[in-house]
Amino acid sequence: MKMHGVTAVILTIAIATAAAQWAKICSSQPANKIRGCDSQGCGGYNDPRGRRKHRGVDVVCEDGSVVYAPFTGKIDKQARPYGNGNAIDNGVQLSGSGTRAERRFCIKMFYIKPVKYSGPIKKGEKIGVLLPMQEVYRGITSHVHIQNCDLTDPAPNL
Repeated sequence: MKMHGVTAVILTIAIATAAAQWAKICSSQPANKIRGCDSQGCGGYNDPRGRRKHRGVDVVCEDGSVVYAPFTGKIDKQARPYGNGNAIDNGVQLSGSGTRAERRFCIKMFYIKPVKYSGPIKKGEKIGVLLPMQEVYRGITSHVHIQNCDLTDPAPNL
């Protein structure tokens, strides 16, 4: 009886972990790593941003690196974080899931030059390249900003 409970818990954890895992985001990194703190601030969810909170996570990525789709779905539209046309004011909104077992996702990915602004994508497919963050924020750890559309923490999916 006890063994069945342990088996069920292990199976539940394995399914939850596999279902939530997104693909690697950046070609220049071996894994999805959230930016720590640097001269421009910190990259974790809910980190302070002046009087507001950071409502996404910053995944470390070198300028010019290929950026991949974290899950299978579609590019819904362009997403511009600033609306001012600076060197990094570009990105996309994605929706979908990785497998039928996964829940649905809606995210925005900023600071990338996308290969397209709409259409289907597959998990791990190239969706763009990281824009030159150093031109706008000197000394920052370059990164892709990932934000859930509902503003909840995306970190558990990385």
